[in-house]
Amino acid sequence: MNKYELALVVNAKIEDDARADVIEKVKALIERFGGVITNVDEWGKKRLAYEIQKMKEGYYYFIQFDASSDAPAQIEQRVRIMESVMRYLCVRQDA
Repeated sequence: MNKYELALVVNAKIEDDARADVIEKVKALIERFGGVITNVDEWGKKRLAYEIQKMKEGYYYFIQFDASSDAPAQIEQRVRIMESVMRYLCVRQDA
């Protein structure tokens, strides 16, 4: 099992409930592919460095999890098509 961190920027214009649903779906994806979530860090609404889809702000989330080496590719493949997720990045953390 490797340690990973998934960074998400979620659309700031959606409702709080919809945003919470997006995060729950991402957590479910991680668990579906054998990941064990160790921490979810919500940074809240922040200004973006540049406009994405004509938006200047987004909600930042960082999800740390343990998973096998093939899980991040499977998770990214599904997160990529989520409309509410503006940007994402999954990186392996060093021990």
